[in-house]
Amino acid sequence: MTALIVCHFVLAACAGPLVRRLGRRAFLVLALPPAAATVWAAVRWEGAASGESVTWSWQWIPAYDVSLALRLDALAELMVLLAAGIGTLVLLYCASYFADDAPGLAGFAGNLLAFAGAMLALVLADDLISLYVFWELTTVFSFLLIGYGSEHKHNRRSALQALTVTTFGGLSMLVGFLIIGQAAGTYRISAIVAAPPEPTLAVSVAVVLVLCGALSKSAIWPFSLWLPNAMAAPTPVSAYLHAAAMVKAGVYLVARLAPGFADVPVWRPIVLVLGAATMLLGGWRALRLHDLKLVLAYGTVSQLGFLTVLAGAGYRDAALAAAVMILGHALFKAPLFLVTGIVDHATGTRDLRRLSGVGRALPQVCAVAVLAAASMAALPPFLGFAAKEAAFEALLEGDLVDRWTLAVTVVGSALTTAYTVRFVWGAFARKPGVPDTPVHRVGAAFLAPPALLAVCGLVLGPGVGWTDRLFAAYADTFPVPEHPYHLSLWHGFGTALLLSALAWAGGALLFAGRSTVTRLSRRIAWPTADSVFGHLLLGLERLALQVTGFVQRGSLTGYLATTLAVALTGQLAVLVTDRPWRGAAAPRLWDVPLQGAVAVLTCAAALFCLTVSRRMKGVVLAGLTGYGAALLFVVQGAPDLALTQFCVETVSMVVFVLVLRRMPVRFEESASAWRRAARIPLALAAAATVGVVVWVAAAARTAEPAGAAMVEETARHGLKDVVATILVDLRSWDTMGESAVLAAAAIGVTSLIYRHRRSEGSMAQGDLEGRTAWSLSAPRLTGLPQGDEAAPERSWLAAGATLAPEHRSVVLEVVARLLFHPILILSVYLLFCAENMPGGGFVAGLVAGVALITRYLAGGRFELAEAAPLQPGLFTGLGLFLSTGVALLGLVKGTVLLAWTYKGHLPVFGDYHLGSTVLFDFGVYLLVLGVVLDIVRALGAKIDRQIERAAGALAAAGSPAGGPGR
Repeated sequence: MTALIVCHFVLAACAGPLVRRLGRRAFLVLALPPAAATVWAAVRWEGAASGESVTWSWQWIPAYDVSLALRLDALAELMVLLAAGIGTLVLLYCASYFADDAPGLAGFAGNLLAFAGAMLALVLADDLISLYVFWELTTVFSFLLIGYGSEHKHNRRSALQALTVTTFGGLSMLVGFLIIGQAAGTYRISAIVAAPPEPTLAVSVAVVLVLCGALSKSAIWPFSLWLPNAMAAPTPVSAYLHAAAMVKAGVYLVARLAPGFADVPVWRPIVLVLGAATMLLGGWRALRLHDLKLVLAYGTVSQLGFLTVLAGAGYRDAALAAAVMILGHALFKAPLFLVTGIVDHATGTRDLRRLSGVGRALPQVCAVAVLAAASMAALPPFLGFAAKEAAFEALLEGDLVDRWTLAVTVVGSALTTAYTVRFVWGAFARKPGVPDTPVHRVGAAFLAPPALLAVCGLVLGPGVGWTDRLFAAYADTFPVPEHPYHLSLWHGFGTALLLSALAWAGGALLFAGRSTVTRLSRRIAWPTADSVFGHLLLGLERLALQVTGFVQRGSLTGYLATTLAVALTGQLAVLVTDRPWRGAAAPRLWDVPLQGAVAVLTCAAALFCLTVSRRMKGVVLAGLTGYGAALLFVVQGAPDLALTQFCVETVSMVVFVLVLRRMPVRFEESASAWRRAARIPLALAAAATVGVVVWVAAAARTAEPAGAAMVEETARHGLKDVVATILVDLRSWDTMGESAVLAAAAIGVTSLIYRHRRSEGSMAQGDLEGRTAWSLSAPRLTGLPQGDEAAPERSWLAAGATLAPEHRSVVLEVVARLLFHPILILSVYLLFCAENMPGGGFVAGLVAGVALITRYLAGGRFELAEAAPLQPGLFTGLGLFLSTGVALLGLVKGTVLLAWTYKGHLPVFGDYHLGSTVLFDFGVYLLVLGVVLDIVRALGAKIDRQIERAAGALAAAGSPAGGPGR
């Protein structure tokens, strides 16, 4: 089973090269996986009919009892044969339907085969979570298939509409699955159906949510709007997804869960009422449409309602009728869609008002259509007749509700007969006053797939008894009555046959009075679901704009105040209602008095921030609070955290200073006095509450701390630095994820600044455009003064001469020159000593970034370009690649990260050992270095360029001759 599913996706990934090499003949190769699945399922027919099942499972999330479980039983056997068998024929049909030069053919072919694989996995899934995954995969692939030809607005809108409706249903279904899984104690579908949970309120809500997903997938009212619009997709998509596969997924889920949940009080009212309403609404709508595909689409909606009624009725004979009707519907609706594609291909239109005489021009196509249509109208001896008789007999034996449902289905069957005759008449009959439609010849390979399906519907009518054991194996999961129904073409004259005759007569009368019916239908037509959906989206968009305009006022202080107020209210509510401090240990203010002194000074610095009016003072005081927190780490004995905090605060302060160059010197306060007065108490109350919550959480500890186990595990590997080991070994995947988030955030921020090409080459010619008059006249990167080459001066920085004299600081240049290389060596030392001493890739990358910041502060952007000529993205990407690769290597080895350790001896350095954790840390080092360099270049060098250009423009505007240096 797994091999067949994997083959679908693997070959789908190869669809591009196959289509480029073979053209449309690639569909013949792509049809091999579903053909193999069809053969595999056919071989297991007898076992499934005997009640046997083939199972396979792999533990996916053992802690939650979630597994990738597959199971082939009688119902899955039927669905596999439909999904794989019809999928094979549709792929063969595509080889004749498309042209070799059709745009986007490779993507379409891959998506169609991938959808077949997802559908195959869906019907075989025996785990609720696995089923949901494949359920959403079919949603995504159907979105891509419906959106084929995305250059047309209608295709894009239809694809988005289908995605929106089915995804909404799928998400609600997931919530229902989670509730049912928790109530049942397992997510295994076969176990849940065999022993369903008690029908509590939670289970009833879960059933409603699951039905929302199933009904939205099968286009049951009020979710039926997406299916007719999905006819914008190519005809093979309609024949496969909307006749035999995707829309059957919801009916399949109802049939799968009905043995366990049909007795839940909310089940039958939802299924029977919505299914019956859908049958009538879809059939009535089909009587006044002129596009052949739309006639079939609304007919599909109608029959999906009928299938839902049978699958969800909740007793044995109805389930048997549902199974045979699922088969019959696929065998007549798929060929009718394929025939519609042939007619469209041969005539260039699907408008039944313009088609005339096509039956005489294409007699073979007409014959195939008549065979399939006769089965859809439930005429004997076709399979559709046997299925309809089984349905009528089952509903006749039900209760009063089933009798009312039977009356609705008879009316719906009359509508089915009417639009079936209308379809055949509209597509193939010669109409008075309409000239014969010109057609071109249709090849045998083009007609073979629908012909084979139509003939199967004819053969399986008399041979429906062959399927009785298989379908009864599923139906017998319900309580078996004393006289169970058995499938047969002829059960003699009886009430069921009389009801069928009434349906045929009613359909014939509706077709005979089609003009009156069309006028009447248009007069009493209510708003279409599509227009309602459009108005709902428009209203939602307007509401969102109004809410956004009311809430998003553009005030950062307002946003912070709202956030703090919500957090404060929630925390206080918990503290007041639960009183978690009861039984907690008395608070301990400090371990040593030095901690209290540092904390008081840190709080004083924070409070002084409230009184300053200059931005720079605010930044310095805010930085002091960070340094104060780092001192607390030092006093507490956490040098790793202290070192990281010091580096982070240093880099943050530099970034603040760089940004402040483009902002006013003083804070511009526009808020009223009472708002300013309210901010301080709110901030202090929030801080005090957070402090109390932290104390309560720490004092209420009941379990043993995990630190001792971490220390023991670290020591077992011969390491001493517990923090670094946790980050790069025991929690390596968390660290890798945090690193990826850091890189994404940095790239996002800098991308807002770099609107054009992100290039920061070392002293590129374009960088000279923004220099001042002094820098334009200065030699490029040389320490020689202008006009004096005999007495060279000491050049402390590579790009020092590019700065104007008033912007240079000899002391800063000397310090930068002396400290740059030692800081880099220190960063490497911190990187490699992290296993046994404070350090690590993160703090080492920050230290290396501080070295580059020193060069930038001393020499400007040209000095930074000389110090780091490579692009920051290279460091970031290489770091992510290295850390991810090492983490994946550890996963393959069966551990978290510690895949290998190598010990050796070097002549100068002595003994050493090198582990994969070091490589992981090196990746983090490169990533952090790239992030810091990217931020400095964006907020430093980019802003420098803007300042220089503004100064140059100002100088040029003030000079009569255009400015100096011209």
